[in-house]
Amino acid sequence: MVTIREERIADVAAREALLDEAYGAARFVKTSERLREGRLPAARLSLVAADHHQLVGTVRLWNVAAGPGCEVLLLGPLAVHPAYRNRGIGTTLMRRAIARARLAGHGAILLVGDASYYGRFGFSAALTGELWMPGRHDRDRLLALELKPGALANARGLIGATGMAAPKPHLDTLIAAEGGKRRALIQRAA
Repeated sequence: MVTIREERIADVAAREALLDEAYGAARFVKTSERLREGRLPAARLSLVAADHHQLVGTVRLWNVAAGPGCEVLLLGPLAVHPAYRNRGIGTTLMRRAIARARLAGHGAILLVGDASYYGRFGFSAALTGELWMPGRHDRDRLLALELKPGALANARGLIGATGMAAPKPHLDTLIAAEGGKRRALIQRAA
């Protein structure tokens, strides 16, 4: 049985492996990654789908500014293990992430993705015409969902990262760590 829960530190290696399988190395060159790298996700807005002890889905939201003074969230990446696709897991992760963001008082969510998929959750490009990403992207794939009416009324300009910086492990900790633990520390710091 698949359950949705908050991501735990112990999930980091499995999440990274799932994202590698879903997106490959290309995920590190995406414009959205520039807004995530070196940052922590928004508090309590990193979710995973688990089938017993196997991580089979993930979604995270990040604090960004949609231009000066317009604090919003950036969603992504969303991934589901290939063997678990077409079972509604991605839809459930999306609905839970949106509901949690709304309950936490956030005004809007941005993402870069297919309108044909994300439109079912209310995302569209209608409110992103005055925004741009810090790098190349398809304008019609920059989508938004207002959680509060008018939250994106003043959204314009460059989207920028605003989330907390991820802590970097001390060099002594990395040197002392063994194998998988060292990889997990490095991944968590990245």
